[in-house]
Amino acid sequence: MLEGLYSAAAGMAAQQLQLDAVSNDLANINTDGYKSERVGFNDLLYNKVNQAGTETTAGSGAEARILGRSQGQGALKETGNPLDLAIEGDGYFQVTDSAGKVALTRDGAFGVNASGEITNSEGDRLSPQIKLPAGVTASDLRISSDGTVMAGQKKLGKIELVNVTAPDKLATEGGGLLTPTAASGGPHAASGQVHQGALEDSNVDVGKDMATMMTAERAFQMSSTAVQTESQMMAIANQLRS
Repeated sequence: MLEGLYSAAAGMAAQQLQLDAVSNDLANINTDGYKSERVGFNDLLYNKVNQAGTETTAGSGAEARILGRSQGQGALKETGNPLDLAIEGDGYFQVTDSAGKVALTRDGAFGVNASGEITNSEGDRLSPQIKLPAGVTASDLRISSDGTVMAGQKKLGKIELVNVTAPDKLATEGGGLLTPTAASGGPHAASGQVHQGALEDSNVDVGKDMATMMTAERAFQMSSTAVQTESQMMAIANQLRS
């Protein structure tokens, strides 16, 4: 009887993870460059059961885990802002915070700080660093698809897009930032192109996520009902013993 209780509880935990992932996706539907989470399910351990001379197997429920993030391209929206940059294809921008830590991001909403350095909305500097000379403003910049940054006829630097071997294994740092891990591999050159004057929308599919949420809620309710039923059966069994 306890096996049924454990299986139902495992199902509730699995569906709760699915609901958390979908909720996070829907909360970030307007976050530039956001990639939706992918959740996978697998069976837990099966045990052999021999009752009345008949051998069968009893499962221990299901388990859910975050597999990573979808790498699908989000729609591009034109903004006209010269420092709004979108990536077409694979790759990430590199930024460096004040402590020297490098992170990756698909959010290309950049600006210029008081020192003339190109930074993201959190103040992290674009890496490799690009600094505007005195008298040059963001409206003077022309950024080609290969990332070359020009101000008139003068080259100020190049935005280098990078990728990792296993993007699903990047660690989430918040604020749209990701950091490489041992499982993801280190950054290497990417084949994507830079699109100036545009931003990449999140790749969240609202219709799909809403359907997934309803399915997960119903499965959670079913597992919850199973827990209640198992509890009632255990109470009846205890009464019979007494």
